[in-house]
Amino acid sequence: MKKRLTALVLAFLKLGFTAFGGPAAAYGMMRQEFVVKRKWVSEETFLDYLGVANLVPGPNATELAILLGFNHAGWPGMILAGLCYIVPAMLTVLVFAWTYVQFGALPQLEGMLYGIKPVVVAIILSALWGMLKPRLKDYPGLGIIVVVFGAYLLGISPMLLLLAGGLVLWGVKSLIWRGHMAGLFMIAWSAPWQAVQETVQNTAFSLSRLFWVFLKAGAVMFGSGYVLLAFIHEDLVVRLGWLTEGQLVDAIAVGQVTPGPLSTTATFVGYLMGGVPAAILATLAMFLPSFIFIGIVYFAVTKLRDSEQFAGLIDGINFAALGLMAGVAWEIASASLVDPVTIGIGLVSLYLLLRYEVGAPWLILAGAAVGLARMMMGW
Repeated sequence: MKKRLTALVLAFLKLGFTAFGGPAAAYGMMRQEFVVKRKWVSEETFLDYLGVANLVPGPNATELAILLGFNHAGWPGMILAGLCYIVPAMLTVLVFAWTYVQFGALPQLEGMLYGIKPVVVAIILSALWGMLKPRLKDYPGLGIIVVVFGAYLLGISPMLLLLAGGLVLWGVKSLIWRGHMAGLFMIAWSAPWQAVQETVQNTAFSLSRLFWVFLKAGAVMFGSGYVLLAFIHEDLVVRLGWLTEGQLVDAIAVGQVTPGPLSTTATFVGYLMGGVPAAILATLAMFLPSFIFIGIVYFAVTKLRDSEQFAGLIDGINFAALGLMAGVAWEIASASLVDPVTIGIGLVSLYLLLRYEVGAPWLILAGAAVGLARMMMGW
């Protein structure tokens, strides 16, 4: 067990320091690390976990890390995987937050982003192909991917698309329709938190209130880490007035250019308002619900997968998650592949991933180096 835990810790620490590009890119890097390279989980199991992570409230990539840790080494693996994925990102964000408070601005990172974003697109596409390849004959599932992809680009809620994908394939395979139950569950889950939110009024800053704001966000946040930004704006900018619009924009920028989960934006925001203690408290509150939820649903998901009646539900959620990944890849590609250099970076990275299975962290570092060289040399 000690050997397994050591390998797990090292693997997730590496991801925590190198997983740039948001949840979809993190999915791709985790797949390459644990399905392709280490073979700790099968393609099917990984896709099951991906669907669950997208369906459970909280930061999705972190929840996928927790699930993979649980699968490999039980409860100790679950805790260590989550911590080793979160802590490196938290420490990196703390450095940026300290710089921001000391100098009133962030370092110029446009060059790094220029080279990293095309690599992120390649990582997502490589992961998509790897997960799709054994399922190309599942025509209803492929149809769900196409529909979810289009609906996501039209602005439909990711959570609704995941539920719809699961229910559609469940209906196709078992002819049982119980979609109203999922809807009632969502309403029942969200209502208490919403009611509490309405009672919050402008107050002086306090650590307890900060903890509650991020605990609530981590408990009801569906979709990707970008949903967190809506919570921050509503609670900390509009309702409590603890954060300015400009600070929120800078917090978003830090979340995009640092590795690990985007939700470590909570670390940056906490530091701005109360230094290191507030940063740690906000981070703890943000991720605590994920550990609790995954600990609850892990065994339930295993039983659902073993049940022929509910297997279609899990498969449908998985296909919908792939459709969401495709939508994210499209959006990132549209904003990132802007000239021949970025297109070249993306194509070369995709070729190296598919043909030689080059490690994604190395490609991220190479992309950053190309971007910095371009900025410094004025290409």
